[in-house]
Amino acid sequence: MYERFDEKPMISIIDYDAGNIRSVEKALKYLGKDAVITKDRDVILSSDHVILPGVGSFGDAMNKLRSYKLDNTIYDVVEKGIPFLGICLGLQLLYESSEESSGVSGLGILKGKILRIPEAEGLKIPHMGWNSLDIKESATLFKNIKENPYVYFVHSYYLRADDENEVMATTNYSVNIHASVERGNVFACQFHPEKSGSFGLGILDNFIKVPSGT
Repeated sequence: MYERFDEKPMISIIDYDAGNIRSVEKALKYLGKDAVITKDRDVILSSDHVILPGVGSFGDAMNKLRSYKLDNTIYDVVEKGIPFLGICLGLQLLYESSEESSGVSGLGILKGKILRIPEAEGLKIPHMGWNSLDIKESATLFKNIKENPYVYFVHSYYLRADDENEVMATTNYSVNIHASVERGNVFACQFHPEKSGSFGLGILDNFIKVPSGT
């Protein structure tokens, strides 16, 4: 099991009118952590940790981020070394583009392809439900998490990262899915830790233990 810590760093949850934001806030409150849902650049850049959650369309989400100038804020978060976590669509937005929204540029912070999950007999798209992860022992997010944890997914598109050294967890659903990545202060999960029971809470707790400026 993971251990909690007593300090309460301020955590910003980026608000770009996406769904599922409140469930992330609720999970953090369960862990005893202060969180604020905000579009405010100054608040976000003064935070100890920043989370980009999301469900929905890649193109719509990028348009929202740009309309609120949150794309530039996210670049500055990463540049400052503030620990940053993308969840579900928040992972996909970190990449250059997605097959879901042709012609729409993503943030391009990480390199890889966002592809549609291929059809396979007996498997429904979107991929919705619990799957086990194959995790790397060296992964920051999975510290003290037991081998092959089950976590909750809801998605029709998946990541194939260019640099497999950045891939910290994978799962299989019609295809091998890069389910979690880490590079420097940037972390991301295709699954929803806030909906993944005690394992998910442990993953979130590991994230908020990452010191700022790493």
